[in-house]
Amino acid sequence: MSLSIGCTLMCEQSPPSSLVKYAQAAEQAGFPFAVMSDHFNPWLDEQGHSPNAWVTLGAVANATQTLELMTYVTCPIGRYHPTVVAQQAATLGVLSEGRFSLGLGAGENLNEHVIGEGWDPVNVRHERFTEALQIISELLDGGYVNFVGDHYRVDSAKLWDLPEQRVPIGVAVSGPQSIEVAAPWADFMIAVEPNGDAVKSFDEAVQTNTPARKVGQLPISWDADRDKSVARAHEQFRWFAGGWKVNAELPGPSAFDAATQFVRPEDVADQIACGNDIDALVEAVRPFADAGFTDLALLQIGDDGQDQFFEAAPEILAALQGEFGA
Repeated sequence: MSLSIGCTLMCEQSPPSSLVKYAQAAEQAGFPFAVMSDHFNPWLDEQGHSPNAWVTLGAVANATQTLELMTYVTCPIGRYHPTVVAQQAATLGVLSEGRFSLGLGAGENLNEHVIGEGWDPVNVRHERFTEALQIISELLDGGYVNFVGDHYRVDSAKLWDLPEQRVPIGVAVSGPQSIEVAAPWADFMIAVEPNGDAVKSFDEAVQTNTPARKVGQLPISWDADRDKSVARAHEQFRWFAGGWKVNAELPGPSAFDAATQFVRPEDVADQIACGNDIDALVEAVRPFADAGFTDLALLQIGDDGQDQFFEAAPEILAALQGEFGA
């Protein structure tokens, strides 16, 4: 199975105008798709940004012609009501002329606590997520939707502007429970770890004749100066060392700073490809290809590293396409 290589427009590290510029650079460099994070807060104060993803994606859709777009990921159980997510997705599907896919996940405390309703335990979050998926899916199908669940109620809702092709729904999964909850409503899978067992379980859960799309993400710190790339990765991405179960629970940037105070630059460099070694990057990508992923979004760490990354993008893409056949 070939692996398509895209890139990440990371809201936590760049202002909105720059994200639009990077989307244009990605399209020009030959990336077929770009994913965008949907946050209210950055992970760390050093990242320094967090514009509204949906407004920015609207601008990106207008500024690009061929680049496929995707939220990676939107949480529809807290600061957004599921009906609002469905309306945003349908509108972006229209504005992008069918280039948008909706990536959904059960969220993080970091972004969802801001509405003042607390942070539910994981089993309740999964219940809410299941109801939200049903509501969004039915709205994107068209027609009026009425829904009464344990967590949400929808009264006579309808999306009046739908794209010609239904917006595909992807769901972020991390283990058997999330796959069981989300897969029946999903068109494709999203995961940040190259877990072959999850890929197999997801295909079994969606019960399709052909394997579903699997979209992963890989942070890198590309720079001709390796020491600088390691320092940047440590400053901006040391939160990554916590793992998803921890990262979903911490409430704000100060908590992530405290939780990672003993993470060393060399610890980050052990987890993230730093520098400009193409062979090292190929080996960092390989586990996703081996696990059965179909798409992988590279995430260049740091706003100040984007220009150098996009300058090198044709070389990076050529090497990865040559190795993984995308």
